[in-house]
Amino acid sequence: MATLQEFSDFFISIEQRAYKQALFAVHDEHVALDIVQDSMMKLTEKYADKLPEELPPLFQRILQNTIRDYYRRQKSRSIWITLFSAFAPTHDESEGHDLLETLPISKDTGLGTDPYTELEQSQLINFIEKALETLPARQREAFLLRYWEEMDVSETAKVMGCSEGSVKTHCSRAAHALATILKEKGVKL
Repeated sequence: MATLQEFSDFFISIEQRAYKQALFAVHDEHVALDIVQDSMMKLTEKYADKLPEELPPLFQRILQNTIRDYYRRQKSRSIWITLFSAFAPTHDESEGHDLLETLPISKDTGLGTDPYTELEQSQLINFIEKALETLPARQREAFLLRYWEEMDVSETAKVMGCSEGSVKTHCSRAAHALATILKEKGVKL
């Protein structure tokens, strides 16, 4: 049974990667944060009796299901929004929006590192993130679980709800697609 401190440590270690996964899937910062928060709440509420080593695959399964649930809700809502949109008054939501409130804050100042290397690394990360966004959802999910979350094939298959062969296929296709995209951008692999 995981202690409160073990849950806290686990969430601290997973929060940034989970946020990126959700952001890649939904393309909305606020929704991605909500999805990660909901997933963390579900894990603590329903699986508090699990051992610490069982938490990563359980959390990934919950996170992926929460993302799927979001898309299901969006599909249902879009039907009703389309039907009633003619009756709703329009307004400009950009009023009162402060750009500085949405800028990400880096926890690591990078003091003592070579600025050229830091720039090169941040550009590479940006290229990879943009490339990941272009992948089909299942390929992106398999790639992130296998290589970012470092899950083995069987764990990834359980989280994704598919066979191990499907995981291998999705990962292979994702890796080839990413390599092609990065080569086109001039990134040497």
